[in-house]
Amino acid sequence: MKSLLSIMVILISLALLIPGVTQPILTIEGSIEKSELVEAGVTMFTESLSESSRDNARSMLDMAVSMFGFDSIEGEVEVFYKTRSIVDTVNELYQSNNILVAALVGLFSIVFPAIKLLTMLMVNLPIFKPFQRGLMTFIGAIGKWSMADVFVVALIIVYMAGNASAGMGELLTTTAKFEMGFYYFSAYCVFSIASHWIMASSVKKDNQSAQNNL
Repeated sequence: MKSLLSIMVILISLALLIPGVTQPILTIEGSIEKSELVEAGVTMFTESLSESSRDNARSMLDMAVSMFGFDSIEGEVEVFYKTRSIVDTVNELYQSNNILVAALVGLFSIVFPAIKLLTMLMVNLPIFKPFQRGLMTFIGAIGKWSMADVFVVALIIVYMAGNASAGMGELLTTTAKFEMGFYYFSAYCVFSIASHWIMASSVKKDNQSAQNNL
């Protein structure tokens, strides 16, 4: 009974992992106030002039901006929009020649979790009973990296946030929201931990029963 429960939880974990890595985990939007954008444009233009003509040009532009009401214009302009899944982030890192980082992100957030869950599934299937001890040793070895996937997601969020604000200074106002991929991945983490606990308990119980029968 416990073995069947373990298989069900592992399958649920796998089902959650797939959208967890393929669906967007975070969306970041960046916007600039129109009035601040006008001010930034005037400042950039005047700074490109020589010092002798800079003050006069600034005064004339300020007058023109005030005359046309650009200094009191309301609203925002969207200048940045990015939504990424874990798979998208791996691809983006690869395309930007960050091959090692892309490989590590893919390894710890996609490959290791999938291998671990598939191995746990094999442990619970009777056909792999003769290899149970070796499979459990393997699971214990990769279990050392059990929190690496969560750490990778945190790094992706920081990476996206850093890209959003790069070069924009204080002008940019960023807003971020978690997407469905984040919740799928979080649910996968919970079910993965639960499946490991149930599997270990089931294997321990089976081993005790085998010893009692000897």
